[in-house]
Amino acid sequence: MRTLLKVTLEVEASNKALLDGTLPKIMQSTKEKLNPEASYFLALDGCRTAIFVFDLKDPSEIPGISEPFFMSLNAKVEFSPVMNAEDLQKGLQSLGVPK
Repeated sequence: MRTLLKVTLEVEASNKALLDGTLPKIMQSTKEKLNPEASYFLALDGCRTAIFVFDLKDPSEIPGISEPFFMSLNAKVEFSPVMNAEDLQKGLQSLGVPK
């Protein structure tokens, strides 16, 4: 299932992780693990934030994805199912909504 992963990093923990090299290692290993179709890094609500769009094959993957962020970066982690334009169009057509 196409999934949006939003990771909001606590500032003090991510400052420390940036300085000791943990932050770039976690981001790189996450990108390698998820093979995302898109990834973005931004400041949101005053915090470092990473957004990944990837295929979540099974919910059992969630702990392996989340725990490095929780344990090393004191992060907030959110998973949300998402659609692209084609998925939305297909869903609307199933409701009988014209193109």
